[in-house]
This record gives sequence, C-alpha cells and structure tokens, in this order.
Amino acid sequence: SHVKKEVSPACCSSRYGLAFLSCYGFFVAYALRVNLSVAMVDMLKNRSSANTSSSVCPHHSNPVPKHNHTASVYDWDSETQGWILGSFFYGYILTQIPGGYFARKYGAKWLFGIGILCTVIFTLLTPVAADLGAGYLIAVRVLEGIGEGVSFPAMHAMWASWAPPLERSRLLTVSYTGAQLGTVVALPLSGQICFYLDWTYVFYIFGAVGLLWFFLWACFVSNNPSSHKRITEAEKTYIMGSLKNELSPTTDYIPWTSILKSMPLWAIVVAHFSYNWTFYTLLTLLPTYMNDILGFSIQQNGMLSALPYLGCWLLALLGGQLADLLRERYLIRTVIVRKAFTIVGMVGPAVFLVAAGYTGCNYVLAVACLSISSSLGGISASGFNINHLDIAPSYAGILLGITNSFATIPGMVGPVIARTLTKSNTIPEWQIVFYISAAINIFGAIFFTIFGKGTVQPWAVQSIQIQ
Repeated sequence: SHVKKEVSPACCSSRYGLAFLSCYGFFVAYALRVNLSVAMVDMLKNRSSANTSSSVCPHHSNPVPKHNHTASVYDWDSETQGWILGSFFYGYILTQIPGGYFARKYGAKWLFGIGILCTVIFTLLTPVAADLGAGYLIAVRVLEGIGEGVSFPAMHAMWASWAPPLERSRLLTVSYTGAQLGTVVALPLSGQICFYLDWTYVFYIFGAVGLLWFFLWACFVSNNPSSHKRITEAEKTYIMGSLKNELSPTTDYIPWTSILKSMPLWAIVVAHFSYNWTFYTLLTLLPTYMNDILGFSIQQNGMLSALPYLGCWLLALLGGQLADLLRERYLIRTVIVRKAFTIVGMVGPAVFLVAAGYTGCNYVLAVACLSISSSLGGISASGFNINHLDIAPSYAGILLGITNSFATIPGMVGPVIARTLTKSNTIPEWQIVFYISAAINIFGAIFFTIFGKGTVQPWAVQSIQIQ
C-alpha cells in the first residue's frame, strides 16, 4: 500500500530559496578565504627586477604597464608565507565540532549568519593587520577561520530539517557549490583588483559583498520549515512528511560513544581528509605555482587558477543531479552511488595531478591537467561528502564537525609541507608535492569503498525505538 507522496514543486520553493541563499553564503565564505592567496603574490617585496626572470618557464606576458602600487609591500620569506596562508585553518578547526553542537542547540540560522559576518569583519581589517606585521595578519586569519568554522556543520544541521531525502544530493550540491563558485570568482577578480586598484581593495570589495549577504540571510531564512513565514502549507507538509522517519525526536542526548565507534563515520573521515589534502594544497598554492613555475603574471594568474574550480563547480552540480536520479529513478542503492562517486572523484584527480607534474613547460597541458584533476574532484561532493546525512541525519551537523575537523588538518600542514619541499621552486620538487597528494587521495578512496555505508545507523534513531 505504498502511496507516492505528493512532491512539492521546486520552483520558487522555500527550500530552493534556502539553497540559493546558502550558496551565496558559501560564496562569500570562500571568496574571503582564497583572496589572500592571490593578494599574497602582490603583497611581497622584490617582485620587480629579481623575480621576473626567476620563474622556471619563460614568461608568457607581453610586458604589462607596471600597475600602480600605492599599497605597502612586505618582506616575508617562504616559510612565513606558508604560515600566513595556513593560519586560517588553525581557527577553522576549533569551531567545527562546537559548530555542529550549537547548531542543534540554538538553531543553525544565526550561527551560520554570525559566523560568516565575523569573517567579513576581519577581512575588512586585513590591510590594517598586515601593516602592523605578519603576526597580526596571522591572528586576523585565525579569527576569520574561527568564524567560518561553524559554516559547514551549521548548514548540515540546517539541511537535516530542510532537505527531503530524495532531493538531498541536489539541494546540498546547490548549497555547497557556492564554495567553488566563490573560489572561481574570487581568484580572477582578486587578480584584476590587484592590477587595477591595489591589493587592499581585494579585502574591502569582498567584505562589502559579504555585508549584503548577511542582510539578506537575516531577513529571508528560518531554522526549519515550521517556523518559516512565507512557506506554503503544501511544501511544509511535504518536507516534514518526508523526514519524519529519519530524524530522532530532538533530544539533548548525543550518543558520543556510538558516534566515535562508528566505522561508517571513520570511512567519511578518511575520505574527507584525503580529498582535502589535494584540495587545500592546490587552493593555497596554485597561484604560487602559476607564478613561480609557469611564469604567469598576476592578471593571467587569477584567471588560470580559477579554471580548476570552475570545472569542479560544474561537475559537482551535475553530479548532484545524477546521484539523485540514480537513486530515485533507477533505484540504485544509496551506498553504491556514494562509493562510485567517491572513487571517480578521488582517483581521477590523483591521476591527473601526477600527470600535471610531467607536462614541463607545456603550460596549456599543465593547466589542462590541473583543471581536469580539480574538476573530477567535484564528483565526490555527491559521494562521501553528503554521506553524513545518509547515516545519521539527526546528528549530521555534529558528524560533519567531526569529519571536517580531521579534514582541516591538511589545510594546516599541506601548504606548509609543500612550501618546505619547494624551496628552490624546481619542477621535480613540485612533482613530489603532487605525488604525495595523489597517494593520499587514492588511499582515501579505497578506505571509503571498504567501510562506507548508505543507510541510517541504528544509534542515530535509537531514541525512537525505545518508545
């Protein structure tokens, strides 16, 4: 007697409204996170004479008019640069698990909103901090990380009460691909802003965009369908009906022991860690690689560094549609979809990353390999990344906090290790960096394939069975 539930249309719905506004939120979060990577190329002294010839490959820029440098430049060695670029993650890791916890306790809307607002405020203070010294800049970046650390766990908690199970991959990929979109827009735009204005404006302009987002978020978003002011009755009934068997009644009880003993959770942890190793190493160092090895100017640099993330964004969105289609129309088991998408999205990038190290100065091929590598990574968004909501929707925010804590470690150590291995900036040194990333990626894919699960775990619903 299985009656097909009435699906509430997607167009103009509150749940898609939430998806697009949270997409804009992640856009802001990532734009503020990566703009420093590009600005950094312009914040350093001695770029003029010494460094033009020092890239491994010949420059491909017609001599550009020297852009107006009214902003200060600084004398930081490559180790200091590594620490400045990694410092964000030291703050970021601190608020992952608290983020999931507070989102359950106090509601995800304000946690996400204020978290990103903090990042916006500290971004606006970045130029002042840099002038005061590297230590101050590191402190500001740590504080930005603390603010942004709650964003993913809060949003995962939000989706636990907003996303109908069969629309999960679609809604979440729209929401989270704001991160890639922010990267795609911020990298080239930061390059252009540095060129036409100066690097300080990178922080002012993106900060302003962030303030606008906060205003919209505060006005139009609610914690759950039942408290939403403009939602239709039909949509409210549809969402709440689709979730009633998945969510345990809201209790303050969190089964920590079962959570930490859960093998399917550790499978996500390992996959998430491995994927982020490559992701963060490239995210923070691609502009440097483009500049030091391939010899691109700051204007070209931002455009080319963005290409990989453009591909990643597209494939993540398409992957989300495909994953739900396979589950809904072809009734393929969730666990198989999650594992297949994880394998393609992690082994694929590894292969092309290693290939990129062997392209020499054929920069078309180099950029192509790096782009294909990152693009394929987008497919894993519908793999291990959403799996928290499959195995324990009630605790999704907390689970994401746990996996993202581990997955932030690569952001802290990856760039520092990579900068240490590439002291003389030669191609063989960068090959080592790429090999390490590739090996870690493949290990993660194998581990997830062995231990991952696709169904709600018994400990995540046990409070229902007691009654």
